[in-house]
Amino acid sequence: MWLRNDLRLTDNPALYHAWQIGCQRKQPVRVIYCATPNQWQKHNLSQAQLGLCQDLLRALQSELSALNIALDIIEAPDYLNLPEKILSYCLTHKVQALWLNKEVPFNKQQRDSEVINTLLSNDIVSHCFDNDLLVNSPITTQSEASYRVFTPWYRRWLATLLATDVKLLAAPNKALDHPQSPSCSHTSDQQKTIAIGITGNYRSDLWPASETFARERLTDFIENQQPNNTFNYHQRRDYPAINGTSLLSAYIAVGAISIRQCYLAIYRACSEQQQSIEENQWLKELGWREFYRYLMLNNQGLSKGFAFNPHKEPKWLNNPQLLSAWQQGRTGFPIIDAAMLQLNRTSWMHNRLRMLTASFLCKLLLIDWREGETYFMAHLIDADFPSNNGGWQWSSATGCDASPWFRIFNPTSQSKKFDSQGHFIRKMLPELSTLNDKDIHWPSDQQRTALNYCSPIIDYATCRERALKWHKR
Repeated sequence: MWLRNDLRLTDNPALYHAWQIGCQRKQPVRVIYCATPNQWQKHNLSQAQLGLCQDLLRALQSELSALNIALDIIEAPDYLNLPEKILSYCLTHKVQALWLNKEVPFNKQQRDSEVINTLLSNDIVSHCFDNDLLVNSPITTQSEASYRVFTPWYRRWLATLLATDVKLLAAPNKALDHPQSPSCSHTSDQQKTIAIGITGNYRSDLWPASETFARERLTDFIENQQPNNTFNYHQRRDYPAINGTSLLSAYIAVGAISIRQCYLAIYRACSEQQQSIEENQWLKELGWREFYRYLMLNNQGLSKGFAFNPHKEPKWLNNPQLLSAWQQGRTGFPIIDAAMLQLNRTSWMHNRLRMLTASFLCKLLLIDWREGETYFMAHLIDADFPSNNGGWQWSSATGCDASPWFRIFNPTSQSKKFDSQGHFIRKMLPELSTLNDKDIHWPSDQQRTALNYCSPIIDYATCRERALKWHKR
């Protein structure tokens, strides 16, 4: 069984069915994970996310070993080398079949096709499973075209989902009857040696590398959505100083928890509380995740760096100095700088701030959205290619059902609205902590000098007017 963005035992279709067949036939099951450092660099995968993956693999190795299932790392520079590497592994271990869960990006689909065809030419069959979507059946308009707007797609998607009997698959819960071969055995010392190449530090205090912890966090989050609880996702999710989001995105991105587990937790809670699931805001956010996957599956160009609506792209400006200031959190706009510092320090950013920083880069600085997409992929622990691509194209007005070109967030007014007392800014920019609740959103020139805080790199009104003219033209 080939692990990818499905680093879990519970509700893992490929692992479940491989294990079932192994039990029925009393044959050994092996699990592989492919480390492709050069490919990861090409895809700008964040070192924080790879660090989380490595630690999750170490935990999985121990759990699989208790089931007499070996977990091995196959090393290859990039995807081009994988077919022969996996074939060699299969021949060495007399593998009869490969089990894998499907992935969405075009590059990964190509990789899987090459591997599957190479194995098939050597009489090794592959079994592929739908895993990353809640609705796997085609969703089209009445004219059988692909949807281009989220709301009608969401209505059709939700109706299909609610008519679907979604079930979870159990984790392997007993050791296979056959003895594990000597080459499969793992001592506790060997379990610590799993290394997948390029990895980095991450906030393990915020995201412990544990499938069990991910499930517990989901349970806690859903329980906090009860009607009488002070925590309410719909009301609190936009305020970065508040712990108002699920903090599950990193686990969902690497597959430490399945999207079906998330949906069924929502479904059960709504049923128990007699609430309308159609109005559940978090389910709608999961819908956006699926919508961006739907777009990528139906538009190969999105996997190749093309805009969904290329005719809507303005003439982007190439300004390395402004791009660097944005990346480093040195724009002189406190809420933007605080957001970028949160990303650089924790490898995560609040969703409201992702929209603000993206709008600032694409619409006020007129810098290509691809620069932002790349930077986020390289730094986010919850980096998810379809969602990241969709979010950046939405913010730049080039995507499907995107933010209108004339909607340009005012960073200062957004700061006053969603961080009114400046708690988040003070946490990320302690040099501004002495300012009152009004000045902290826009310090005066004298205050900036006294507090050693940078001057604004642009004039908002001027750049807003420029952006409107460029987009309109």
